[in-house]
Amino acid sequence: MAYDATHQRDVPLSDAALSQLFTEARTRNGWTNRPVAPELLRKLYDLTKFGPTAVNGSPARFVFITSPEAKARLIPLMSEGNRDKTQQAPVTVIVGQDMDFHDHLDALFPHAPGAKAWFADEAGRRETAFRNASLQGGYLTIAARALGLDVGPMSGFDAAGVKAEFFPESNVEPNYILNLGYGSDENLFPRSPRLSFDEAAQVL
Repeated sequence: MAYDATHQRDVPLSDAALSQLFTEARTRNGWTNRPVAPELLRKLYDLTKFGPTAVNGSPARFVFITSPEAKARLIPLMSEGNRDKTQQAPVTVIVGQDMDFHDHLDALFPHAPGAKAWFADEAGRRETAFRNASLQGGYLTIAARALGLDVGPMSGFDAAGVKAEFFPESNVEPNYILNLGYGSDENLFPRSPRLSFDEAAQVL
């Protein structure tokens, strides 16, 4: 919901805005050579960070790959079908999850002192990190579209290799990778069907 002039939160976005975010937005496989300004990447994160996460844990970590040198490190770790489009995209984002996210809870969740202890169990911490970093990646997609950018998420990559190359000294693990920029219609697949409401949802 958008704020109107009286700060009401029950004013829907316009159909044009919903179209840009959802109904006409496409997963891009081809990219123009139009660059993405560095300040736009900061604005993108500054929108993404406000999406809700459990206990405000914010476990996602983002590596924005923009330089030829960084691309050269990443491309060999992508699956063969993802290499050309990743090379072409002006920005590639590694969405990671910090398994030590709970170390920041004193600052991020200050009204519950000792919240870090809630995540002493590694398995539970890993599940929370994965779930909420995935959510944050979704917020990143919507924020990017809201800023006029296109995205192309991918899961085909060498996770162990990306971890070793980009997160060697931390407890951050890669979740997935997406290309980012201004998409072209090159290699654009026909839109795939979606499940209907009755197939995917119920109201109880």
